[in-house]
Amino acid sequence: MLLARRFRKKSLRLALAFMKTSQFSSPAAPPPVPSPDSSHGSQDITRLQDLSGEQWKSGIAAWLGWLFDGLDMHLYTLVAAPFVAQLLDVGVKDSAVGWYSSVIQASFLVGWALGGGFFGRIGDRMGRSRALMLTILTYALFTGLSFFATTWWHLLIFRFLAALGIGGEWAVGAALLSETWPRSWRPWLAAVLQTAVNVGILVASLAFYLMSGLPNRYVFLVGIMPALITLWIRRAVPETEQWHAAKQAQGHEEPSIWDLFRGDVRRTTLFTILVCSLALTAHWAFNFWSIQHLRNLSDVADWTDAARNELVSQAFAVIMVSSIVGNFLAAALARRMGYRLSISLLCAAYFVSMTFTYSVPRTHEEMWFLLPLMGAASGLFALFTMYMPPLFPTLLRTTGAGFCYNIGRIAAAAGTVFFGLFSKVGDYRLVLLYAGFLFLPAAAAALFLPEPPDERSSVAPVE
Repeated sequence: MLLARRFRKKSLRLALAFMKTSQFSSPAAPPPVPSPDSSHGSQDITRLQDLSGEQWKSGIAAWLGWLFDGLDMHLYTLVAAPFVAQLLDVGVKDSAVGWYSSVIQASFLVGWALGGGFFGRIGDRMGRSRALMLTILTYALFTGLSFFATTWWHLLIFRFLAALGIGGEWAVGAALLSETWPRSWRPWLAAVLQTAVNVGILVASLAFYLMSGLPNRYVFLVGIMPALITLWIRRAVPETEQWHAAKQAQGHEEPSIWDLFRGDVRRTTLFTILVCSLALTAHWAFNFWSIQHLRNLSDVADWTDAARNELVSQAFAVIMVSSIVGNFLAAALARRMGYRLSISLLCAAYFVSMTFTYSVPRTHEEMWFLLPLMGAASGLFALFTMYMPPLFPTLLRTTGAGFCYNIGRIAAAAGTVFFGLFSKVGDYRLVLLYAGFLFLPAAAAALFLPEPPDERSSVAPVE
């Protein structure tokens, strides 16, 4: 009996030991993966005071990145004609000025497009916060270096390299906000984020106005300022939960850029590229050539260079203020009608305003009443900010948004040079008139765009 009891006790101890060993040696169930659309539970948030500290930091980082985007983007536009004329050592109305200034602008737009794709991949692989920091450093450094340009091709190289960062920041900043803030707020977030670009352009115009008595090259030194915020981004802005969740779920098998042209994503990619290419070509023709047109109006021909510079900076301010209004108008339309119809309607409005403005010669006094029409219509581009990233799976989000939107900038680069070739020296009215017609096919193509999948239903895009 004693031996039997000892045997039973020993058997029980062995059984318990085996159970414990099995518990720890068997494969453990993987921890639950957060939903790619969790975003800190942001979909339940309805008030600003309910946002987390991480969400505020992400929002501020994206907004500041876009503000300095607008600043560095338009410094060249403000001084293009006189600075290029100085580099070429010719008069500002020499035909070579229009050619070389448009080539430099085209190189900027090509760099913008390539930067969107390049930094888009970095944003998907390394994370949104790190990529945002790298993009800002890139455009701040090379905008500042433009001060040292002594020939036109120096300026071309510096503008191309600065544009890599500017193009990349667009996609990264948009994805960062799209993944951290409530998706029901997206139209208004788009307006606020695009307003940052407008404020940046206003700051550029103010800097240009205040520095109008200095040589034109000094304005590029203002572009170094954005580098200062990267230290704060590195320390304070975390990566998004969606990105971490997607990386964990995907493992080592990450999607490639070619996945944009496979399956259901392909149709979205192609129509988005088409709309962006047409609309951005016309928009950048307006942005670039409208300023040159103002400088060469017959009723300001006898003005001093300083007076014309003031006219340009004031006109830019009017366009930007009206663009801010247009951003929120576009957001209201998107909330009421959806993105697709809103984009189409605003393309049509941009066409009508450009046609009315440039169909006949006008004085600079008349332009004060007409420039706001085109500025308001440009609220169209605010919608792309929050509309495009959710169209693509998480690990293709910055790649897809950056690639599709920035392919449009390559078309815009070609269009800037093309329309410049067919312009009369000192008169860019017909260039602007013809460019506006591109908004018509853009409006038609926009009707074939989808609405974001996570706003059509509760099912997120396939990861």
